[in-house]
Amino acid sequence: MSNFVFVLDTNKQPLEPVTPGLARRMLNQGKAAVYKRYPFTIILNYSCDKPLTKSHEIKIDPGSKTTGLAVLQGDKIIWAAELVHRGNHITCDLASRSAIRRNRRNRKTRYRQPRFLNRTRTPGWLPPSLASRVSNIVTWVNRLRRYVPVTAISQELVKFDTQAMQFPEISGIEYTQGELAGYEIRQYLLEKWGRKCAYCGIKNTPLEVEHIHAKSKGGSSRVSNLTLACRNCNLAKGNRDITDFLSEKPDILSRVLKFACLPLKDAAAVNSTRRVLFEKLQQTGLPVTTGTGGQTQYNRTRMGLPKSHWLDAACVGKVKQLVILTRQPLLITAKGWGNRQMCTPNKYGFPSKHRTRCKTFFGFQTGDMVKAVLPIGKFAGTHVGRLAVRESGVFDLRTAWGKISPVRHKYCKTVHRNDGYMYGFSTLVR
Repeated sequence: MSNFVFVLDTNKQPLEPVTPGLARRMLNQGKAAVYKRYPFTIILNYSCDKPLTKSHEIKIDPGSKTTGLAVLQGDKIIWAAELVHRGNHITCDLASRSAIRRNRRNRKTRYRQPRFLNRTRTPGWLPPSLASRVSNIVTWVNRLRRYVPVTAISQELVKFDTQAMQFPEISGIEYTQGELAGYEIRQYLLEKWGRKCAYCGIKNTPLEVEHIHAKSKGGSSRVSNLTLACRNCNLAKGNRDITDFLSEKPDILSRVLKFACLPLKDAAAVNSTRRVLFEKLQQTGLPVTTGTGGQTQYNRTRMGLPKSHWLDAACVGKVKQLVILTRQPLLITAKGWGNRQMCTPNKYGFPSKHRTRCKTFFGFQTGDMVKAVLPIGKFAGTHVGRLAVRESGVFDLRTAWGKISPVRHKYCKTVHRNDGYMYGFSTLVR
């Protein structure tokens, strides 16, 4: 079961989404044409003066790395997507730019008076890596509103209490054993350790919160001393020292100790962006409701649904039951619009080559999604991916399975113009 197809009339007014089968028949009969590939939208060749549409709701499960999106028609999930952010990539790009600028100034190729305290930040300022997360979600909410008659938005307004994670004893037993700390710490550990046992790697089994250094031997309840273990591993370890327990598995030992000391950056990212995102969604003029993380988990567990970002989004807020009409969500990866850097440096920060000011070659530009049919060569066959263009007409193609090169322009056919994102589909969820 795939996502429903969005429908527009000839005046680009959003109508009721239809099933893929009905959309295929309308295309074959000439009643509609393809308007956009991602998300797949068709446009009718006639107008509808007073269309009868049902109410639709966009539900959002914000995450540090991946955000779940779902469009519900009552209690029916008709469209879903998982949006992968590029916050870490932005951080690395800014660090690289700063290093190159510092290197250039140290070479004294130019002189400029030092500037101090002359740059102010507006209220509510966010670092670029966090602002991109908010912008990606708002962008897709606005896109969905253009193709679906949306009447409401629901957001999971989760808050990770990092202070309680680091010092559970800070506010007394009533708080540390309450819903907030208990749920949020466990959810953070599930995300941190990949929802599998830290010792044996087993998945899809009940996991227990485990103290790396046993509490009976002086170990604390800080999140850096907690991990997840299956029942068998938890009983086998007991209160033994982790170095003794994993003495015959040095690779697992080093991995557990390394992961244990990772910072709470993902939790901090969610905390920093949740209110800003809520305010941005309110500016759409639609009613925005919120739900807690515990409520989402309860709804998903009560209905026996597997863990995934798009199903978490569908379970946000008050949910009595869900009818899943799609099990193949659209995978969206933020890629950005490129950069304005005209000079490409080498690994030492020195200029190596200059880019041309022209971005389009043979009708293609970097970021376009194309279908390439290669007749001969190592990569002979049909490939769909994202282009990296060159002036020579010999391009590179990035697909879900790797890089395809060389790809000549005459073998390429445009599927979707560059809009800052890469698209794909997940495997069917059983």
